[in-house]
Amino acid sequence: MSTPIPAGSLRPTRTEIHTLPIDSADPVEVTVQDRDRTRPYLLLHGGGGVPTMAGFADLLAERTHSRVLLPTHPGFGGTPKAPGVHDVAGLARMYVGLLEQLDLSDVTVIGNSFGGWVAAEIALAGSPRVSGVVIVDGTGIEVPGHPMTNISGLSLPEIRAFSFHDPSKAPTPPTSGAPGPSPDVQAMLGYTGPVPFDPTLADRLGDLDLPVHVVWGESDGIVDADYGKAYAAAIPGAAFTLLPRSGHLPQLETPEELLGALLDLGTF
Repeated sequence: MSTPIPAGSLRPTRTEIHTLPIDSADPVEVTVQDRDRTRPYLLLHGGGGVPTMAGFADLLAERTHSRVLLPTHPGFGGTPKAPGVHDVAGLARMYVGLLEQLDLSDVTVIGNSFGGWVAAEIALAGSPRVSGVVIVDGTGIEVPGHPMTNISGLSLPEIRAFSFHDPSKAPTPPTSGAPGPSPDVQAMLGYTGPVPFDPTLADRLGDLDLPVHVVWGESDGIVDADYGKAYAAAIPGAAFTLLPRSGHLPQLETPEELLGALLDLGTF
């Protein structure tokens, strides 16, 4: 099912719902924004949901003339949960299934924050359809002395202070009026569990034989720059780029600089 773009829109963007079979479980419906150009990219959002990645998806499609897929993780944005997907690795397998269903090849996966963790698991799945991965301020590994900031009990201003180099650049999200974590953060915890990392992930990343670019905001207060350097060090041959004047969400705060870093390294 697809929704046509509004008349006069400059971007060939459509929204589709794909039904994916999941390992002897009920099929899962995944809503995917598809900016259809040429070479395919799969963009994976973090705990803030699709709005944290949509602008960069537009920028990427316009500047590189690429096909950019931006799915909503099931359970985020009011979408149905995936009954057969219980963890991050399962979510990654689901996206590999999406690439197979769409018969895509030479796909670059770009994930931010929680989406970076999913991107790492996609890389580990070993799909021949994936040619490279970009992890942008990703989570998922355990780095002694550099724990991830627990945002579940923080106020919105506190989360902004940790997430942005310049908190005044943070968009104002809609308020639900309900105390506690947002519905999207709750959906994320449904995949990660209460511990925000996989103690086996860093070791497993050592088996990767795939081009990986790790990009980090210098002012990230959720997972700091040393955490990012450890992420890159865990992956054989991974490139590491530190973005100045940027926090946990470079695609929101400094999208031009993020795109430039990827272009400079030949990611596109």
